[in-house]
Amino acid sequence: METTPAAPSEEPRPSDLQSTAPRDPDNVAAGEHNTEELRQNSENEQQQSDQAMDADPVPPTEQIQPSNPEPKPTAVINSEKRKREEEEQTSDTENKKKNSNSSSNPLWKTSLCSYYRRYGANCSHGETCRYAHGEEELRPRPDNTWDPTSNKAKEMQKADEMEKDEEVEDEEQVALDESSLDKCLVGLPRKWVHDALKKFLEEKGISYKTAKKKKGMEVGFVTFENIEQVESAMEILRESSSGGKTIKLRDAIKKSGDGGLVEGMNSSTRKSVREVVTPLAHLSYSDQLEHKKSSLSQLLKKLTRNARKACPDDLPLPDWILESREIGGLPCKLEGILESPLTNGYRNKCEFSVGYSLDGNITVGFMLGNFREGMTAVEEPTDCPNVSKLACTYAKIFQNFLGSSELPVWNRINNTGFWRQLTVREGRNPDQGINAESEMQIKEVMLMIQVCSTGVEEEVMKAEFEKMRLAFSQGANDASYSLPLTTIVVQDHTGISNAAPADCPLIPLLVAGGGTDGSDCLSIDKANIHDYISNLCFSISPTAFFQVNTLAAERLYKLSGDWAELSEDTLLFDVCCGTGTIGLTLAHRVGMVVGIEMNESAVSDAQRNAIINDITNCKFICAKAEDVMGSLLKEYLGAPTDASSKVISNSNGHSKKTEKISEDTNVKLEATDGQERNGVQEKDITDSSEKKEDISATDAGLTVSDGKEKQHRFKNVVAIVDPPRVGLHPTVIKALRTHPGIRRLVYISCNPDSLVANAIELCTPTSDKPVINKGHKGWRNISSAGLARHRTKSMPNSEHFRPVRSMAVDLFPHTNHCEMVMLFQR
Repeated sequence: METTPAAPSEEPRPSDLQSTAPRDPDNVAAGEHNTEELRQNSENEQQQSDQAMDADPVPPTEQIQPSNPEPKPTAVINSEKRKREEEEQTSDTENKKKNSNSSSNPLWKTSLCSYYRRYGANCSHGETCRYAHGEEELRPRPDNTWDPTSNKAKEMQKADEMEKDEEVEDEEQVALDESSLDKCLVGLPRKWVHDALKKFLEEKGISYKTAKKKKGMEVGFVTFENIEQVESAMEILRESSSGGKTIKLRDAIKKSGDGGLVEGMNSSTRKSVREVVTPLAHLSYSDQLEHKKSSLSQLLKKLTRNARKACPDDLPLPDWILESREIGGLPCKLEGILESPLTNGYRNKCEFSVGYSLDGNITVGFMLGNFREGMTAVEEPTDCPNVSKLACTYAKIFQNFLGSSELPVWNRINNTGFWRQLTVREGRNPDQGINAESEMQIKEVMLMIQVCSTGVEEEVMKAEFEKMRLAFSQGANDASYSLPLTTIVVQDHTGISNAAPADCPLIPLLVAGGGTDGSDCLSIDKANIHDYISNLCFSISPTAFFQVNTLAAERLYKLSGDWAELSEDTLLFDVCCGTGTIGLTLAHRVGMVVGIEMNESAVSDAQRNAIINDITNCKFICAKAEDVMGSLLKEYLGAPTDASSKVISNSNGHSKKTEKISEDTNVKLEATDGQERNGVQEKDITDSSEKKEDISATDAGLTVSDGKEKQHRFKNVVAIVDPPRVGLHPTVIKALRTHPGIRRLVYISCNPDSLVANAIELCTPTSDKPVINKGHKGWRNISSAGLARHRTKSMPNSEHFRPVRSMAVDLFPHTNHCEMVMLFQR
């Protein structure tokens, strides 16, 4: 059938397609057509048109038109025109009514349009948009506030902050008397040191007696000779600033009986030790859990946003990012938060600082603020609900001893002194009944005292150590309740920070019952205490890592094991294993455990704990995970071949591993006949220091055939990682991500920010052509998530993980912190 294309300026109308017969305008106007004839003609023509289109589809622009279309009668055209005008008038009336009703809405134009904020132009809704397209359209909200993203709100916030600063300044009255000539300069650049501060004072014409400033602090300390110099300095500082910041003068804390030496800044707006250490203690426990769950939800959404940004442009978004829209932007479902069985006095380890209180007295407790801001005052921990009564008692005993000691306490400003820190570690009674409101029953106690021996004679130290040992022993005996004391250890640390390296010298002063005959001894190898998790006994050395909330840790490890889907055919990698708590508590559910830990004493504890609990299927490696993770995976699972590690994308954009995997790298092979599992694993509990560079295939649980082929006896390989607050090293992430043998990974994090950063690298698709990172000059100013996105670009092409589920475990009641567990799978 021959067709005539429609004119470019005309759109085909349905009425034109109904009939090709000539029509008499007069008859049409008079309505004299035979209705039945028109209906039959229309149906016949429609059938012919459908057949033609099925045989040879015609583009929309070439649809069938009548060969000789008749023009519409004038009456019909006028009728349709009037109808369109009436519809437009009705639409305008409805829009005006809608606008009128919307403008009466109290929230009309009280928020800026998101399209306008992003592109600076009006959105498609135009004037009918209920959001404001500019500051001039913006209206205040019913509560007299403005949209937080608007300039008006920012100006009001800035004005409020200035008023608060003025109020604080009015409250911070500087004492003007001869007994208060020691002052602090607040708001100094952190990079300044003594010379820079003195130069600043001289340029400003400020007279002083002494001035000192430590790099990294925002506070400098100045001593004046008289009141006139103090008043002059205050007047000059009011009229000047440095680096855009106003520098203010504040009172300083003085040491008692030490010539008025400055120790820290005194402030009337300071927080109490309870507010600093346990900021959520004023809330009920249920409200604390809700607060933490809400905070974690916001952090998890950060993972989705950053992973979306990190996805290469040439690859589709993975399913888990697309599905996040259905669960409020979360990468996976947050299944809640597990409560701590004990909420008060739950900490089995407390590190008490040694310093001076706001009154200038020697104190053992917690610092009241940030050292960077000049707050070095220390207050007693008696009002902190997370600290046990036993720990507070030992802190008080040590504080009383320091009052009579001949050696000085540590000065954080000058980095001088002897006594620095007291650590109290507790081992609970395994037969104790659990009550959320009561404290644990303690069976063993370790005291570790950190000192700095620089410039102190050895004989003087020994005499002071003996006096201290007697003070602790006497205090434990005189206590009105059971106060066990198992061991006392001294740690000699000469660094600036109290965070001492693991290889610091340790000096044992008391090891109760450590001798072969049950008598006391002075062997550092015996200076351990014991705690219990899941009916297993764990030996804990002075510097080894152990979860501070023992009862909640049991729930944490059980949850991790359940999500890992363990079985007798599972090989479990326990990365950052510490004293082996995770691997040992799950050892009865797996075929073999391989633990990795860099702390040598912790590895020794792990090996000792395996022997104590008669566990023979665990092996512990003493090394940094980033140094050995790759070689361990290759040794236990075999090197991934090109076929096994190649990733392809199907039409739906999903990444999947190719089916072709060589037999020598398949982890699903069964054990060789006659090979006894226990016989192999008894060799695994050995001195890891001798084998951390050379890991034999036999000890790894592999069978060597003809010296070439390795046969694996594990069907399932799982990794559980429990890294420190900084997260996993990029090398470890790369090894876990690029080896196809690991299909399931359980991540335990004490810092959700580092979890987000590591998850970005684990779960983001990678391109066939990774970008080689050439460094970034401003990397110090980039967030951890930003750095993770940057590293993802150079990740080798491999099958990515996906977050499956997450849950929090509250190991730290009354604080803002908790542990997060997330399951990754591919």
